[in-house]
Amino acid sequence: MIEILIYVALAIAVCVGALVIYAARQPDTFRVARTANINAPAERIYPLINELRTMNTWNPFALSDPQMNGSYSGPASGVGAQFAFEGKKSGAGRIEITEAISPSKVALRLAMWRPMKADNAIEFSLDPKGASTDVTWAMTGQTPLTGKVLHLFMDVDKMCGGAFEEGLAKLKVIAEEGD
Repeated sequence: MIEILIYVALAIAVCVGALVIYAARQPDTFRVARTANINAPAERIYPLINELRTMNTWNPFALSDPQMNGSYSGPASGVGAQFAFEGKKSGAGRIEITEAISPSKVALRLAMWRPMKADNAIEFSLDPKGASTDVTWAMTGQTPLTGKVLHLFMDVDKMCGGAFEEGLAKLKVIAEEGD
């Protein structure tokens, strides 16, 4: 009986070791991006992103946690505008606008403390296409070993990308209602 337990423990250790080695060989960075075409000029869309209070009216990450506590600091919009948050579903962290180029780009830094530490770059790019605008929401970041192991079991692109698609759809409705 003890021999069987030793073999089982050894097999589990080999599997875990192989999993960690495989995960360690995965990319050190990730990027998730989605694009939506919005029938509105970039000048109308840009303030809906560049002002965090307005952004949180369509941002699925802010809307998904009704118990979230949040506070705004810094200027109302543009570089230095910040939103700190904490909630059961949303975790805890802060998002800050780091670059704002009207009406084509808003870059943000997302620092997370919970459920796991992360420091990611977020960028919204607005590319006019005649009377409409292609809006791209992208997030990039480092992937530590624990993240690499988690990525083997959950598809971050699908998970975050789905939220990006949902948010861009809500942004589209708001921006197009301005007509």
